[in-house]
Amino acid sequence: MNYKIIVLLMVVVWALLINRLYEVSVKSNFYYERLAKENIEQKTKLKPIRGEILDRHGKLLASNLIGFSLGLKPHLKIGSLEFNQTLQKLKNSFSDLNTTLLTKVYKKKNSPYNHRFIQVIDFIAYNDMMRVYPELSLDKSIKIEPTTKRFYPYGKYTAHIVGYIGKANKKAVANDEVVKVVGKVGKSGLERYYNKTLQGELGYRIAKVNAYNKELEQLDYKAPVGNRNLQLSVDVDLQRFIYDTLVDENRSAVVIVMKTTGEILSAVSTPSYDPNLFVDGISVKEWNKIRNNLEHPFTNKLVHAIYPPGSTIKMGVALATAKEGRNLALEHEFCKGYMQIGKSKHKFRCWAHWGHGNVDLRKSIRESCDVFYYKKALKIGIDKLSKNLNELGLGVKTGVDLPREYKGVIPSKKWKRERYHQPWYKGETVIAAIGQGYTSITVMQLARYTALLATGYLVTPHFATLIDNKPYEEKVKKIQVDKNILNIVRNGMYDVCNVRHGTAFKAMSKLPIKVAGKTGTAQVTSIGQDVKKRAKEEDLEYFRRSHAWLTTYAPFENPQYIVSVLVEHGGHGGSTAGPIAAKIYRWMYQKGYFGKQPIPYLLKDLY
Repeated sequence: MNYKIIVLLMVVVWALLINRLYEVSVKSNFYYERLAKENIEQKTKLKPIRGEILDRHGKLLASNLIGFSLGLKPHLKIGSLEFNQTLQKLKNSFSDLNTTLLTKVYKKKNSPYNHRFIQVIDFIAYNDMMRVYPELSLDKSIKIEPTTKRFYPYGKYTAHIVGYIGKANKKAVANDEVVKVVGKVGKSGLERYYNKTLQGELGYRIAKVNAYNKELEQLDYKAPVGNRNLQLSVDVDLQRFIYDTLVDENRSAVVIVMKTTGEILSAVSTPSYDPNLFVDGISVKEWNKIRNNLEHPFTNKLVHAIYPPGSTIKMGVALATAKEGRNLALEHEFCKGYMQIGKSKHKFRCWAHWGHGNVDLRKSIRESCDVFYYKKALKIGIDKLSKNLNELGLGVKTGVDLPREYKGVIPSKKWKRERYHQPWYKGETVIAAIGQGYTSITVMQLARYTALLATGYLVTPHFATLIDNKPYEEKVKKIQVDKNILNIVRNGMYDVCNVRHGTAFKAMSKLPIKVAGKTGTAQVTSIGQDVKKRAKEEDLEYFRRSHAWLTTYAPFENPQYIVSVLVEHGGHGGSTAGPIAAKIYRWMYQKGYFGKQPIPYLLKDLY
């Protein structure tokens, strides 16, 4: 037994000795060989130039300013004569230079093991550097290198589309070699969504150096791959026109103008912010100003805000009903101004307290009768309504090329049970039928859904048309709907804008092209049963007023464009969103979007 233990100990000792011998003679040889190689070869990773973003006419929405970065020689002692003289020279060259901050940056990055120049200033404008370049370039303690800085020429106008770049966090640096070298990454908008494309690929340069880090010769070189540009379908002139129109009218609103193919011509979310503030890091003062604004300028309301759709959902409810039976959708309903369920005394009121009388499908859309849709929804039930509305693009992500898109809610029994652990009630089905209650969608969803009503196809909204010179691959899905019912729905939408009793007739009937659409007034606060006469929207406190919707397509006979407007707390869709949509159509007509010359008298109130 003792013999076996002694043998085992000898085996263990010999194993340890052999392992140590391997590490000393073989493994360490590889290590020191690599270390020696690094002492004679220096590899420098080369930054690519970030791709630019252009509108449909080639106007720059995100560009690169040309300038210089500035580095200091390593191993300078803080407070030494050489360091202080170098610092003073820089201060004399750039009067607004923060030498205290520069010293902190240098101290943090300086190390006995670092033999490369330490970058202390990321960007100096070209003109500012040219004044002092001859003097600074002669100083061996200073290294000047060309660089670029992101710039957004249209600032607030395109902030929610283009987004911005900023300093990369630890996670981004760890996951992307390019980001690690560049130090900047797309933080929002298209800058974030297409970051991989826009940032390009690293290059490198390998040079042979001596013990003093002096370059002796170049051994290898690979150019970085940059300038991967992004061209958009956006018309920045239309973008500016819509934004300025909303600001002039003092409206917080969301507007989307889209081709029926899915190409987005304009997408405005107001109020907005200047993305240039974020490129070098925003100040606390500016950040608090944006953060404390109750109208949330930093929120991209195109895809990151959800709203009750109100009556704009009614066409979808009609198609959902038709899917469960054509005759069910075609049945007339009688509206006496309200409806009750069973023996309940609770009145589900129509917006028109006098009632609409006998209502067919076309009239229900033209005059936006609530009772018609209350009754249809009860006949098919919430689960079938929810399923069919999802198929029409509501309550699901659109697939638009913006990051972190919200999907909203088209409620069902299962959804409520999982969310609130409560049963579903018939009264909730009733209010879901007019886009209230739990129901919420994005404006991007509404524009897509409107394109479906106009064409019968569910498209994928998109901003990009060329991605590094490669065409965007459009995604289109044919939706099976009852063509007869869809035609009646379209005629109802035509009536909304062109027939005297239509809810958007006043604003939309005198345009140079025929427009079809639907208004919506989405309540944000409930109205008590004891209230006999509703207060006027303009008499309510601002944040208690309803959201105003209008979604449209044109021309009616050959749909090409979608214009969807949401005015936050704007009151009535026809009277508030209608004039905005009308101005947009007039502008587009004048600019040739409909292939005709402008009619002067129709354009008199354009500007």
